[in-house]
Amino acid sequence: MRPLYAFVIFGAVASSGVLLAMSAPTEDWQTATSIYDFSATDIDGNVVSLEKYRGNVVIITNVFAEMHAKYAERGLRILAFPSNQFGNQEPGNESQIKQFAQSYNAQFDMFAKIDVNGPNAHPLWKWMKEQPNGKGFLGNSIKWNFTKFLINREGQVMKRYGPMDDPSVCTNILHYYRHYRDYSFCSTLVYHFIFSFSMWLWNHLLLGAC
Repeated sequence: MRPLYAFVIFGAVASSGVLLAMSAPTEDWQTATSIYDFSATDIDGNVVSLEKYRGNVVIITNVFAEMHAKYAERGLRILAFPSNQFGNQEPGNESQIKQFAQSYNAQFDMFAKIDVNGPNAHPLWKWMKEQPNGKGFLGNSIKWNFTKFLINREGQVMKRYGPMDDPSVCTNILHYYRHYRDYSFCSTLVYHFIFSFSMWLWNHLLLGAC
């Protein structure tokens, strides 16, 4: 498996205690054939192979804990990747993010903070943006939070959804695949909502300090 993080450095946000993960070498993501060729560092610093999600419906998001509880028995897994690239909306460190999510009883797999654009972008996102069905409007860069990618069971990008697309599309797709009696047809759904706890997190911290 190709590790998503070759090494870590102290970046622009490191002064506040945040470790930014560097991307793997360029050639690694360019030779990948599916999302299962990647690994990611979770919120606790453990390297997790995305191969473990093969055959499951996967949503990468920040707000779908209720959906996780509803569909978990059918193999739904939610992966949450924080990012601070959009208006510094995710300034907290991994410990703060995890603590805040747990206060809302969030039941999904949380990963370390990443970049989704630029030279240090997470290799998985570099790869998805370059796939035929993963290209964006007016360029491939992630424009803002709540960009979403639909990935089939073979780990291929099937569709990219923009920030303004109705999040209910996720539920609609899950309902669609529920009609198949043979779950081998069930696609893997990767729904990318770049983690944006921003106001929630800081309001929580400020209120907690009062």
